[in-house]
Amino acid sequence: MAKVNISLDAELVVEVMVLAGVGSPQDAVEVVLRDYIARGHRTEARTELTDRNLREAESRPQEQG
Repeated sequence: MAKVNISLDAELVVEVMVLAGVGSPQDAVEVVLRDYIARGHRTEARTELTDRNLREAESRPQEQG
């Protein structure tokens, strides 16, 4: 697996470590990134269902009153 080195604000990383209950800066960043990715996938799943329902509603012939 490829690795990336970046600089982060130490206070920010410490706060994430405390909130996530992890003991290392590496783990803290990985927890945040994994959570962000999982949240994105959940959002995609919800919006995909909504988009599909909207497309189906638009493709149905409308009744003329």
